[in-house]
Amino acid sequence: MVSFRFLFLFSQPPKLPISAASNASRRPFSVGCSIAIATTVVTAAGGGIAISRNPNNPFLQDALNFLTSNFSPKNNFTPLWGSISLADNSAPVTESRTGMSFPAVLKDSQQLLGIGLRRKAILGLKNIDVYAYGVYADDGDVKKFLGEKYGALSTTELKGNKQLDKDLMESDVRMTVRLQIVYGKLSIRSVRNAFEESIGSRLKKFGTEDKELLQKFTSQFKDEYKLPRGSIIDLSREQGYVLRTTIDGVEVGSIESKLLCRSILDLYIGNEPFDRKAKEDVELNLASLLGK
Repeated sequence: MVSFRFLFLFSQPPKLPISAASNASRRPFSVGCSIAIATTVVTAAGGGIAISRNPNNPFLQDALNFLTSNFSPKNNFTPLWGSISLADNSAPVTESRTGMSFPAVLKDSQQLLGIGLRRKAILGLKNIDVYAYGVYADDGDVKKFLGEKYGALSTTELKGNKQLDKDLMESDVRMTVRLQIVYGKLSIRSVRNAFEESIGSRLKKFGTEDKELLQKFTSQFKDEYKLPRGSIIDLSREQGYVLRTTIDGVEVGSIESKLLCRSILDLYIGNEPFDRKAKEDVELNLASLLGK
């Protein structure tokens, strides 16, 4: 697991560690009351916490002791405005429109950068939610392959940097796009057809109509696979530009192709992504990973 600290830009309520929760239950006042009282004397400054102590008020002092002991780095518990360590077992992040949950870290080192929703129009009349998705990138690879070019820039300078998006898609950074099926009546044939259309358009965008490559990819989604609601498809770019596809944890194929990897990533973080807000989240979190 990685150990550096990273500003996690998805809003999630922090979890009390077991020791903090048990200690709080033995106190004669609630945690919420402690925090509310201490808020009047807690000031965040320069990444630290300054607290005015009052020995004449033991009730208030008890609340302050709770804050200083549990907001310390050794307890891995920080207030809402703090950073979250990637080494922590962070809570999953939920796509609000579908309720689909995504782990904060995948494959021990791939950090969740953004979550989005793929919608599809039926007969041009009604949009259905097809799947929710999460975009992950290996934080070590990000620094290795992109750090030399972008590491000296601030987070502010990196936000909205279009070249950074392109470099991420072109580099050998290990990444995964996790799809979670929302539409319960989705057939594997529909998945094949959808990928044939969307990836085919990206191949043309990048100057080729490699039908053999497209067919090699779409043929992995065989008729015997079923995709009920909640099914998971992982599209993982591994080192050497190998695209590995799994359905509910079972590998269904792997293809070595830089062009195919780029075409798939372009669907989610390219110029015309399926969900623009998700792309913006990816850009913000990527900037936070790289920036000073």
